[in-house]
Amino acid sequence: MPKLKTKKALAKRVKITKKGKILCSKAGRRHLLSGKSKKRKRALRKKERIPAGQKQFAKRALPYAF
Repeated sequence: MPKLKTKKALAKRVKITKKGKILCSKAGRRHLLSGKSKKRKRALRKKERIPAGQKQFAKRALPYAF
């Protein structure tokens, strides 16, 4: 059985917790920040779990992460 390659683009964008949850940054924090409230920008700092539908894709793309 050959080794499986990790999708590096996804590996750089997500963090996997010890329990197996996949966390990623929220969208909307790159530019045009002057029009957003401080509360909204503060909330965008936190990580969020990826949707359940994308978890299967992530497990295939990161074979050695779990």
